[in-house]
Amino acid sequence: MTTRQSIRRYVARGTMFLMLAALPALLEAQTIRTTRQEDPRVGLRAGWQDAESAIRNLRLVANRPRPAGFFDPASPGNFSFANSDLAFRGNHVFQGGYHGFQVWDISNPAAPAIRKAFSCPGGQGDPSIYGNLLFISVEETSGRLDCGPQGVADTVSTERFRGVRIFDISNVDAPKQVAAVQTCRGSHTHTLVTSPKDPGNIYVYVSGTSVVRSGSELEGCSGRAPEEDPNTSLFRIEIIQVPLATPQNARVVSAPRLFTDASGNIAGLWRGGNHGDSTQQTAVTDQCHDITVYPEYGLAAGACSGNGLLLDISDPANPRRIAEVSDPNFAYWHSATFNNDATSILFTDEWGGGTAPRCRATDRPEWGANAIYRLENRQLTPASFFKLPAAQTEVENCVAHNGSLIPVPGRDIFVQAWYQGGISVIDFTDPAKPFEIAFFDRGPVDAERITLGGYWSAYWYNGYIYGSEIARGLDVLELRPSEFLTANEIAAARLVRFDEFNPQLQPKLTWPADFSVTRAYLDQLARNRGLVRDRLNRITRELRSAEQARGSDQQQRLTRLAEQVERDVDGAVDPVRVKALAASVRALASR
Repeated sequence: MTTRQSIRRYVARGTMFLMLAALPALLEAQTIRTTRQEDPRVGLRAGWQDAESAIRNLRLVANRPRPAGFFDPASPGNFSFANSDLAFRGNHVFQGGYHGFQVWDISNPAAPAIRKAFSCPGGQGDPSIYGNLLFISVEETSGRLDCGPQGVADTVSTERFRGVRIFDISNVDAPKQVAAVQTCRGSHTHTLVTSPKDPGNIYVYVSGTSVVRSGSELEGCSGRAPEEDPNTSLFRIEIIQVPLATPQNARVVSAPRLFTDASGNIAGLWRGGNHGDSTQQTAVTDQCHDITVYPEYGLAAGACSGNGLLLDISDPANPRRIAEVSDPNFAYWHSATFNNDATSILFTDEWGGGTAPRCRATDRPEWGANAIYRLENRQLTPASFFKLPAAQTEVENCVAHNGSLIPVPGRDIFVQAWYQGGISVIDFTDPAKPFEIAFFDRGPVDAERITLGGYWSAYWYNGYIYGSEIARGLDVLELRPSEFLTANEIAAARLVRFDEFNPQLQPKLTWPADFSVTRAYLDQLARNRGLVRDRLNRITRELRSAEQARGSDQQQRLTRLAEQVERDVDGAVDPVRVKALAASVRALASR
C-alpha cells in the first residue's frame, strides 16, 4: 500500500470554503483500494437471497425478506417495490418503500416478525414517527390521495397527492390517514422538528426534489426561474406545522428561501456545473435533499444538492442559514450527521443518484464519499474524506448513503449504508483521520447487469444495527468486540435507549451511571495510551474493589477514586478522556 499526500487549499467566498479542484488522495487510511487478498468483500459471488457475504467485527442476527405483495419475484430489484428508509418506535421498526410501508415487530431482534404491510404507492416513502403519528413522504406524480395503485392519468387532477401523509397508528394493525398536506414539489424526504418552546406543535421540513406541479393543481406553485417569477417554488423548502391535539389541521406555514444571498438573490448559492478541470459536475442548489436537525443545539445541517448548509432552528418555523460550504468533489450533497457534541458534521455525496456503480477501483476516493467538517463558532472547516475502502464491481450500485451514530461514550462512531457496497462502521472521533472498524457486505444481486439493491440505510437502535435492504428485506446485526471496540464499549452503547428514533431528528446521546461506561473510558485510555499503564492498572483494581463493595462503603471508595483520577488530568496524554473517566466515577458514587 502506498501513501499519497493530501494537499488542500481553500478559498473563502463569504462564509463559503471552496476546496480547489484536482485534490490529491487523502491519507492512506482513507483512500486505499484493497485487493481480494486484503479484503474479503472484493469479488463476492452474486445472488438474490443466496449471494456470498463477507463480515468483520459484526454478526448478522437476522434477515427477513420483503413480505408478499412487496416484491416482484421475477425482478427482485424492481424499483416499484424497493425498500427505503427506517423509523423506530418502541418494539417496532417502520420500513418505507415505493409500494407503501411495512411494520416489523422487533421485540425479539433475532426474529423480526411482520406486523403490517400497508400498500400506498407514491415514491420512496421515507417514514418518521412522533407518538401515534406516522409521517410518509410522497413525491411521484402517480401518488393518489386514496393510496390507490392505479396512479393519476390527468396532467391536472384533484385525485393526485404529492406531499406528506400523516397516519394515526394508535392501532398499528389499522393505520388511518388523518391528514395529507400537499406541497408544490412533493416530498422526497422530510424532517420532524421539535421545540421545547412550542410543545403543542411539531414541524415538518419538506425537501422536494422533483418537478413543480401546475399552479392549476395547487395554487401558488410555479416552476419558472426566479428571473421570470420571484415567487418560484424552486430555491426553497416548505414547512408544515402539525398541531398535536388536532393533526388533521396540519398545514404549510412557511417556505423559507435558504439559498438567498446577502443581496436578496433567490439563487444565491451554487449555480450548478463543475468547479474547474477534473472536478465534479455539481447540481445547482435549488433544493435540499436531507435536513438533519439537532434541537439540543438549536442547529440543523442541510445537504442541499450543490451546498452543505448550517441552519439556526431556534425558531423552527423560520430556520435561518448561518453558514454554507461547497466542494468540487461533491456531485450532490445528500445527507448529514452531527457528532454528539456538535463539533463536527459528516456530509455524504450521492454521486450517481444511488443507482450507479460509484465504488469501483477506478473511481476517485474523494467522489461519492463522506466529507467531514469541523464545526466551531458556527463555521465549517473541511477536515477529511472517507470512502468505502473495498472496491465494488460494475454491477453494484454503490455510493455513500444514510447512517447514524453508535452511542459509544467518548467516541464518534458512525454506521452507514453504501447500497451494494454493504454496511460500514467508521470512527471519526478525529475528524481528520476517519477509519473503518467493521463491515458487512453481500455480493451483487445480479452477476451480469446492474440491478438496484443493497442498503438504503443502516441505523443503531437500542443495541442493534438495523439495515433496510432495497431488494432483500430487513437485516439485523450486532457489533462484536475487536481491536477497535471492546466489550465494555459495546455494553456502554447498549445502555442508551430510545422510545422512538428518527434519523433526521438527532437526539443528544447521554449515558446512565454504570460501571461499563467507566470501563469503556479505561479501555480507550489503554488503547491510545492516554495514561501510563501502571496508573491504569491501579485505577482498574480500585474500580473492581469498589464495585464489590456495598452501600456507603462503595460510595466512599468511588468518591476517593474520582478525586484521584481528577488529579491525573493535568499530566495525562489524553486529559479530555481522563476527565470523562473521572466524571463517570463520580456519577457512580452519586447513584
